[in-house]
This record gives sequence, C-alpha cells and structure tokens, in this order.
Amino acid sequence: MYNEYKIKMEMCEIGKRVYHRGMVASNDGNFSVKLNDDVFLCTPTGVSKGFMTPEHICKVDRNGDLIWSNGDFKPSSEIKMHMRVYQERKDVGAVVHAHPLYATTFAIAGIPLDKPILPEAIMTLGWVPVAKYATPSTPQVPESITEHLQFHDALLLANHGALTYSDTLLNAYLKMETVEFYAQILYQTQMLGSAQELSKDEVEKIYEMRRQSGLPGRHPADSCPNVKQRDGSYQDCYNSEIIYPSPDDEELVASIVEKVLKQLKQE
Repeated sequence: MYNEYKIKMEMCEIGKRVYHRGMVASNDGNFSVKLNDDVFLCTPTGVSKGFMTPEHICKVDRNGDLIWSNGDFKPSSEIKMHMRVYQERKDVGAVVHAHPLYATTFAIAGIPLDKPILPEAIMTLGWVPVAKYATPSTPQVPESITEHLQFHDALLLANHGALTYSDTLLNAYLKMETVEFYAQILYQTQMLGSAQELSKDEVEKIYEMRRQSGLPGRHPADSCPNVKQRDGSYQDCYNSEIIYPSPDDEELVASIVEKVLKQLKQE
C-alpha cells in the first residue's frame, strides 16, 4: 500500500536534486509517478522543480486529465509524453524529464550517446538514441518517442532534453544522472580528440553481466541478443529480424503461463 504523501515528498526531494544539479532552469522539467493503472501523480506546470512542496503536486488519470490539484495548479503541459511511456511500458512506475546540460547538447546536435566507452553506462543504459524532434507539449511528442520505448530506458529528445523511466522515481532519476555523466564524459573525450572504445567482445561481456544481473527495465542486452554478430556499430537493433513483443503480447504470454502452471498443479 503506497503512502501518497510520502511519494509527494519524494517528488519534491527529486525536484531539488534535479534543480541543484543544474539539470533544469527556471520552471523546466517534469516528472510523474504511477499510483495504479488509473491514477498518477505529476509535477505542476509553471513551478520551479527546486521549490516544489507536496501541495504543488497534481493528480491525473491515465489520459493525463486532471483529477485533483490544489488551487490553480495544473499538470505539466508534457504529461501526455509520460502517459505514452506508461501505456507502452507496463513495468514503468515513474518518468523523469529534464534538460541536463551535456545530454541536451547532444540532443540539440542530434548525436546519440552511442560510444562504448564507459562500462557503467553500457551496463545501465546500453546506449541512448535520439528521438526525432517534436514541438514540446504537442501530441507529436508521444509519437516521437514510441518507436524507442520497448528497447531503451533513456532517450534524448531532439532539440529538447532527456527522458528516463524506471520502476521507481529514484531509479528513473538515477538513470538521468547516468545519462548526463555519460554525455559529459563523451563530450570531454571528444575534446581530447579521441576515445578508447571497448571492443564488441568487451561490450558483449558487459551485456552478459546485465542479462545475469536481473536488473529491471529494457536494455539492448535483452532486446538485441544477436548484436555482436552484426556488422556496423554495436548499438544497431532496429534492423534486427527479431520480433519484439508488444505489451499486449507480454500479458498474453503471462496469462498462458499462469494457466499452464495451474493445470500442472491439478495434475
């Protein structure tokens, strides 16, 4: 049983971390937490994430429509983007959107974070693609991220910022930290003129560690198991012949497994 007030307090704490780490300016950024399949908490529009209090947090339904707010506070104008993540990824419990300096620089340049230089980033993220540009706060934004949601837990939003999501708000925020650190390291190594990239074999070893770890979320180590056999860069999985399950397929498989297990018990 969740404690709604504690979740609101955590959202305010994460807001302070995002703000004081320079991941947002002014009233930028937004994040949300799933209470159940029909109810979500989200940050308000027009309020600095560094100065939020629990009274600022809004409650919305699965369509992003307002259920409750304190006074005139309104949900983030980008709540539809969050709702698309929850719709496509039943395993996600929280979404964080911010504008961290280095990650946003790569997003504006249209350059994915796709160099295998940092084992921790490979383990946690695999790589971070750039979702095509969409005007903020429009229906185009959810559409622009959909193609990536089944493969990644972090995205760069072209000319906009970064998006991360995970099972908890803390984990979604920590992924944002990892994205920004990865982007900063990549930027600085490029300023030096070169980066010593890990080989495909080394990347595959890290991928295998990821597979064995049981970490939650989606990762190329799982969605691209034949990645080391492909020509070209290690992060290419969009041209794979593998058929990736949709959320509906996953629910169907789970129901079939449950029925089979029940039948076995009866026998």
